[in-house]
Amino acid sequence: MKYDISLELQNREESYSFGDVAKQANGSAWLKSGKTVILATVVIDETEIVKDDFLPLTVQYIEKTYAAGKIPGGFFKRETKPSDFETLTSRIVDRSLRPLFPKGFGHPTQITIMVFSADSESDLQVLALNAASAALYTSDIDINVSVSAVRAAKIDGNLVLNPTLSELKSSTLDLYLSGTKEDLLMIEMRSFGSTNVEMNEMLIDPMIDPTMTGAVLTSHISNAMKEDELIEVFEKTQAELFSANAKYEAGFESLKKETKALDLKAHTLNEDMLSYIKENHMNDIKNAMNQMAKSERSTALRQLRKNILTTKQEWAEVEAEVELKDAINEVKREQVRKQILDENVRADGRELTEVRPISIDTNVLPNAHSSCLFTRGQTQALVVLTMGGAKDAQMFESLTDSGTQNENFMVHYNFPGFSVGEASPIMGTKRRELGHGNLAKRALAPALDLDGQTVRLVSEILESNGSSSMATVCGGYMALKAADIETSDTIAGIAMGMVSDGDKYAILSDIMGLEDHDGDMDFKVTGSKDGITAMQMDIKLGGVSLNVLKEALYQAKEGRSHIIDIMLEAEKNIEFNDGVLPSVDFFHIDPSFIGEVIGQAGKTIREMIEKFEVAIDIDKKDGKVKITGKNKTGVVGARGHIENIVNTPKVAKIKYEVGDKYEGVVKRIVDFGAFVELPDGTDGLLHISKISDKRVDKVSDIFSEGDKVTVEILEFKGNKISLGRA
Repeated sequence: MKYDISLELQNREESYSFGDVAKQANGSAWLKSGKTVILATVVIDETEIVKDDFLPLTVQYIEKTYAAGKIPGGFFKRETKPSDFETLTSRIVDRSLRPLFPKGFGHPTQITIMVFSADSESDLQVLALNAASAALYTSDIDINVSVSAVRAAKIDGNLVLNPTLSELKSSTLDLYLSGTKEDLLMIEMRSFGSTNVEMNEMLIDPMIDPTMTGAVLTSHISNAMKEDELIEVFEKTQAELFSANAKYEAGFESLKKETKALDLKAHTLNEDMLSYIKENHMNDIKNAMNQMAKSERSTALRQLRKNILTTKQEWAEVEAEVELKDAINEVKREQVRKQILDENVRADGRELTEVRPISIDTNVLPNAHSSCLFTRGQTQALVVLTMGGAKDAQMFESLTDSGTQNENFMVHYNFPGFSVGEASPIMGTKRRELGHGNLAKRALAPALDLDGQTVRLVSEILESNGSSSMATVCGGYMALKAADIETSDTIAGIAMGMVSDGDKYAILSDIMGLEDHDGDMDFKVTGSKDGITAMQMDIKLGGVSLNVLKEALYQAKEGRSHIIDIMLEAEKNIEFNDGVLPSVDFFHIDPSFIGEVIGQAGKTIREMIEKFEVAIDIDKKDGKVKITGKNKTGVVGARGHIENIVNTPKVAKIKYEVGDKYEGVVKRIVDFGAFVELPDGTDGLLHISKISDKRVDKVSDIFSEGDKVTVEILEFKGNKISLGRA
């Protein structure tokens, strides 16, 4: 393969070839970095223009298992549906490139990114975006801006840009920035707060994308990332991002294809309609804005349109009615923004920093392990938790993993149409649902140390008017506490927004759907009162300055603290589902007592398992004990029994001789005799024939468990002791 250009970037080299493969696409780029090879192609449908007011862009990131010398696992030996990592990577590329297309671009566009070869050190999400942008920039589509990505890590307190995946193993930060040579467009961030992070967890994370989906959660994070520290990282990472894009554009400029002339969708507003609405129906617009639910607001605006058409019948034609709808929406948008910028008042009357009313009800589902109904304004999430053991973990296999891995913390987010008043069927998991669940997982994972447990959180969105993903974070944390699961800190999330007219701006806390739709920024921040665990930002403007970002971060901290205070109060009122809630306890004992806890041939531990209905696992090296039971009572009882054994002074082992006589305790009665515990805990068998000089038909007629009896050592059979009645 002949490469047209090679670029030296921070911590890696990228070589590009254009026009040697996929020649019939509008644009293609063959990227090689290390032993990783990626092909990105761009194709547009020149004959069709989608009339709806959205950009018909589809991005598909596809991994081939042969890229890592593997055959697909499972029954079908062919790649089937996309993995979570592939879907999340597709979303990252889409969110980064979508802002480049001009308003009115209606040609269906397909960007396909295929991984043909992959090494274990390459960051596939960074390379995927860079390759896709290179294909788009050098294509015959009139887009003349390069977008690229930079990942930042913090290793031993030092900032490392574009780290290898091996370096990420010891990172306390995973920050993914994308943008142009002038503007920051998107942020994905996750804080680890600990250097004990398994690499297989990082690999599926859209930060690398935290899918973290599919991770063996072995890290326990006690410290989130502080706002000031994060801003400093942003400054240095952004500088590298801007520099890299300047190199891309300089290197690719001479390789661009001749631009094709493409028609854009006409999107001009009817000035007569705009004037008429402003002069005659501003109160109707304001009343519609006050209908906070999306369905209610749409109904109010639709009714306004009908009322106008009864007066202005000349606008009743199809084309004119479409223009009227656009004009009404534009006046509504202007009013929302004007009211915020000029009056510091939002459509629902809140102040800019005010969070909507919150209510929290825990364990509303009596037969679930735990649950939380979290309501904030007109957004409501029912988050349900189920606990399991190691065998319940989700198995997964990523491209560069040597084998199958397990994910023992899962967050699954569902967004049915009825939550926004839409009559739509519930189908399979959509990209947005996967992304929102992934964000909530990244937010909560740093506060957990599951240590062998498997936990699944399912968020059912019952009503949505702004940031149901952040409701999932808050409800998810409360569901964890309602299951009596320990966390290192209280985690909450808040969605921030911004409105700007170029000269001035306003930052909004806890945005609702109207402000998300008509605003300029969607910025989700999660964490504790002390710092940030995860973050996701998309900019609808050309970009955002670090000063605005810093202000938004600190305003988010205030809102997050307010929400956490409400959550802490609700935590005091939790009543556990004791009848159905499994319980797990971890503690350590002196390893020298493990023999006493297990007992001869496992007798003691078996008795505890049967009596308390628990499972007991003991690490013989360090004395770590894990007790799992169907309820807390059994777990507490088993732990107390073990602690009694450990706290009872050891009795020196007695050297028994034939003919010795001792007083023992009847521990268990069987058909053929009774097992008697001798003074040092050793068991012996008093056979039915040795109990009395007379014939004994039932041992239970002579003894009960717990009776004391004097016995004589008769003989030894290996490790077994035969006893007689003395």
